[in-house]
Amino acid sequence: MEKLLALIVVLVILLSLALFYLCNILWLRAVKIRKKLRRQGIRGPKPTFLYGNTKEIKRIRQELKFSQKQGTNNFISTLFPHFLLCRETYGPVFLYSTGALEILQVSHPDMVKDIGRWTPSELGKPNYLKKSRKALFGGGLFTENGDEWAYQRKIIAPEFFMDKIKGMIQLIEDATVTVLEAWEDMIDDVGGCREIVVDDYLRNLSADVIARACFGSSFTEGEEIFCKLRQLQKAIAQQDSFVGLSALWKYLPTKSNQEIQMLDEQVRLLILDVAKEQHHYQDSHNSLLNAIIDGAQDGRSAAEAEDFIVGNCKTIYFGGHESTVVTAIWCLMLLATHSEAMEVTMVIQETLRLYPPASVMMQEALTDVKLGNIEVPRGTIVQVPRLMLHLDKEAWGAHADEFRPDRFANGVAAACRAAHMYVPFGHGPRTCIGQNLAMAELKVVLARLLTKFAFSPSPRYRHSPAFRLTIEPGFGLPLMVTKLP
Repeated sequence: MEKLLALIVVLVILLSLALFYLCNILWLRAVKIRKKLRRQGIRGPKPTFLYGNTKEIKRIRQELKFSQKQGTNNFISTLFPHFLLCRETYGPVFLYSTGALEILQVSHPDMVKDIGRWTPSELGKPNYLKKSRKALFGGGLFTENGDEWAYQRKIIAPEFFMDKIKGMIQLIEDATVTVLEAWEDMIDDVGGCREIVVDDYLRNLSADVIARACFGSSFTEGEEIFCKLRQLQKAIAQQDSFVGLSALWKYLPTKSNQEIQMLDEQVRLLILDVAKEQHHYQDSHNSLLNAIIDGAQDGRSAAEAEDFIVGNCKTIYFGGHESTVVTAIWCLMLLATHSEAMEVTMVIQETLRLYPPASVMMQEALTDVKLGNIEVPRGTIVQVPRLMLHLDKEAWGAHADEFRPDRFANGVAAACRAAHMYVPFGHGPRTCIGQNLAMAELKVVLARLLTKFAFSPSPRYRHSPAFRLTIEPGFGLPLMVTKLP
């Protein structure tokens, strides 16, 4: 009897500790953050237990789902209407909750500038991303913080310096030829002009560039990896991106979670196969892959080394590929609707302003930090809405919503009042290391396409930007493509 009572007491204690732990991570920790920020005058909508403001956000988004006007470049009111409503109500700095996460949204120029002054050990990637985006990025450069981030960046960043990028130009040219020839054949079959849905062609082209330039292979050889990563992207995007319980939600045996886990394991095995095959060939075409493999051997166990390789290869495969693809797609859409001659670099810069691939920058205060006059407590998620910075009329002028590439004629510094209001590749120490390759690829691809073809809108095109982890056309991009003489 005494043993039974003792066992019951132990179970009660363990259950109490578990409940306290859950209560702390799901509610009490968030309450402490809210109190500290509200004492400093930061306001926001009142959250509810477990859900935070997610139910309200869903309701607002559903009500305004079909409110966007055709052809407008300002789609914040459709994809992120709660951003606008909160800003109108509470100002450029406000607090909202997605359950266990307290999110401080910052669009005030001075505070955005301050974000770039903190190190990745102080203001880094949110810890929840390691769980909710693990299938796409693993434990790679995108999600790591502190010493591990610095180590990974030291290994990978030199492979994207301009001297290396110059050696990749011919690879980009070669990959582009495949698309040029395919479109020429399609147009010749019907005589002069035809409708082409360009999305998949550009997606395969960019995948081919990444495969050739970074992994010493080709799209055909890495096709299965890219296809499964695309499936992963769609599966993760279909999940409720505002679930604050994501750390626990991913362990539930839902159909979506099971699909993600299956795809994740398949991608892992495919990447490890590529790594094993390519590591035997130490040539310039696969120097990045070999750098990642060599970096994984730094005192790690076999399992840790595999995680290192898979995580960083995922980051390059997906991050380096997807952002370039959607930018190329939006560039062609904008060029099709604006027939006047324009300089390619300025077109790309303006496209990245109006349609940045990643809509927000998310960072977590890993220690107490100060932004402007606000003391931001440890554990707060700091969110910077790129779209709102890029369309801010005080920074960009009265025509901020319009496609005007010539605003960049004298560089970014002259295009807007503050350079930190233009952040397509990030801001501060964590600026994207792949931006040189992305810009080089976009310049080469667009220049080659524009010397061969003229583009105009298809009657079937529906302008409906969609959030699928990146911002892309909701119904694809069909264009009328005419072969130039």
